[in-house]
Amino acid sequence: MRLPAQDGHRTVESGETQREAVVLVREVDREVDIAIVGAGPTGLFAAYYAGFRGMSMAVIDALPEAGGQITAMYPEKQIYDVAGFPAIRGRDLVANLVAQAAPFEPLYLLGVAAAKLSYDDGLPVLEMADGQSLRCGAVLITGGLGSFTPRPLPAADAFTGTGVVYFVPHLDDHARQDVLIVGGGDSAFDWALALEPIATSVTLVHRRDRFRAHEHTVKRVRQLPVRIIVNAEVTRLRGDDRVTGAEVTHKGSDEVEILPADTVVAALGFTADLGPLAEWGLELDKRHILVDSTMATNQPRVFAAGDITDYPGKVRLIATGFGEAATAVNNAAVVIDPSAKVFPGHSSDAG
Repeated sequence: MRLPAQDGHRTVESGETQREAVVLVREVDREVDIAIVGAGPTGLFAAYYAGFRGMSMAVIDALPEAGGQITAMYPEKQIYDVAGFPAIRGRDLVANLVAQAAPFEPLYLLGVAAAKLSYDDGLPVLEMADGQSLRCGAVLITGGLGSFTPRPLPAADAFTGTGVVYFVPHLDDHARQDVLIVGGGDSAFDWALALEPIATSVTLVHRRDRFRAHEHTVKRVRQLPVRIIVNAEVTRLRGDDRVTGAEVTHKGSDEVEILPADTVVAALGFTADLGPLAEWGLELDKRHILVDSTMATNQPRVFAAGDITDYPGKVRLIATGFGEAATAVNNAAVVIDPSAKVFPGHSSDAG
């Protein structure tokens, strides 16, 4: 089933961004050896490993850009638990993973959801939400938490202008601004750390006096000129075409304080669900797909890896997802071609 290189696909050239290097292809009724559902770090590494095993592959994601939650939620955040990198920015990790897979010419289908799973002569067929179909030797689900939606800021319901954001894909967009961050979790404090050096001011408002964020991160923010207001809520946004300020109501006293704000970052977390995957007949435990030690699901030729999976002793880390991706691809290789071996050999021997 190995397909020739498709028009529009090329490797990442020096200095290119991953957005420029990932070229979308919109054609119907393709065949690939393995379809990877989810373009987060686990899915991107799976694309590399599938190419290393000589497979053709498609990478599918409902988001318009590769990188999954990292690209959507914390592209500027430093990540400290990826092996071999003492620290790496989220955006850079995604770009490196895209570059690693690029020589094997993945077919990227971004901005479209994998809607339905069926079988044709024993082989999986994926139908996309836009109507195109993909016949494959195996499917690997790496969709992280499935689809996710940011929790809304209630005060923004009556505000019709711009300036309220739920993610910060580009820090420079907020340079020399008064930034108001709402929330008490890791994302809220990560944005405070990242924005403080470039913003005119950063204020963080949380409705409680305890935080969900990691204690070390909270301590670092407290050492910066970031004002932290607790036991308070943003109750109204000011401005016409764009936000210019916010009214913060302090609990207990009901005192209302007016804060300047060019941007309000609503870092209130997100809700996640499996979306169409819930209708694929997979064995689930709440929002997680149950897999065995080969990363196989209960459906024929369907594997899963990354945060979306569950099994005894599961640890949800990017590093774990990388190992699961390799395990899934190597076991899928044997399902696709029974003459293949699970162990692929060492990559250092392939040069």
